[in-house]
Amino acid sequence: MKNPWIFCGIFCAAVVLLAAAAVLWYRRRMKDTFRRISESLDEAIAGRYLPVTYEESWFSAVRRKLNRVLDIAGNAVARNAKDRRAIQELVSDISHQTKTPLANILLYAQLLCEQEGTPGPGAPLSPARRILQQGEKLDFLLKTLLRASYLENGMIRLNVCRDSVDDLIRLAWEGAEGKAGEKAVRLRYEGCGAVCAFDRKWTREALENILDNAVKYSPEGSEIFVNVQEYEMLCRIDVRDQGIGIPEEEQGRIFTRFYRSSEVSAMPGLGIGLYLAREIVTLGGGFLKVSSQKGEGSVFSIYLPKEAPESVQTVTFEKDYGKDSLLS
Repeated sequence: MKNPWIFCGIFCAAVVLLAAAAVLWYRRRMKDTFRRISESLDEAIAGRYLPVTYEESWFSAVRRKLNRVLDIAGNAVARNAKDRRAIQELVSDISHQTKTPLANILLYAQLLCEQEGTPGPGAPLSPARRILQQGEKLDFLLKTLLRASYLENGMIRLNVCRDSVDDLIRLAWEGAEGKAGEKAVRLRYEGCGAVCAFDRKWTREALENILDNAVKYSPEGSEIFVNVQEYEMLCRIDVRDQGIGIPEEEQGRIFTRFYRSSEVSAMPGLGIGLYLAREIVTLGGGFLKVSSQKGEGSVFSIYLPKEAPESVQTVTFEKDYGKDSLLS
């Protein structure tokens, strides 16, 4: 060969081109493989079973395993739905079975108390009045626990629509006004004319629970201040009291079920009112916050959306529990 360097150059160039072609082919194949895997995962996420060709390839094995995962997930969902229906039926049965006898107990206790007449000052409670007192506590306990169970098991749905914040605050205060009158606690609120999205019945209960707590832990003759602040997408309702305040380390726990601080354990209550308030507000597309310092009162802030979220706009009761429920 006259010039071996030309041959070497041609050979090296051919090797480089073949290597480049092999790299490009491999990258294209891997890209196509990742695309197919991504499409298969999208199908699995959507809950659709994947067509499988029973061949000895790892891609076919992946698809078979994804179908197996779908089977397992579907069975779990079916079991959860079955358990949820069973819980709903149990709660409904408990509500139905306890409502009538408890109402009769309260009725007969009230009749006995009326026959006894008004007790004199300092007189001990008669057995009939003790029965009435304990029956009312039991009625309150059952109603509260059933509300919590209804919320947790999806038996309650909110009908969220735009409504007057002034009316909401007025109705909530009517529920707490009786206890406030006993302690001479006054509400300070100036109408704002704001309108936002909430379920009137259940959001009223959430706000009433917060006002009831404010009254319960405020000193006699104090004041509760309610202020409304409007933002572009939210409306904030602040409830500020002059009560005992909440230590910082307990502020994250007061919204859990049955939590009560050791400092207030002797006072009446179940530790479930704030839990219900947060669940109701969250279910309606809002959120609840607290700001407090021990000995300086507390501020509970309810944030409600200006417009009804699409996820809760058209939701209603899944089942008619009105006739059989203690909540009716």
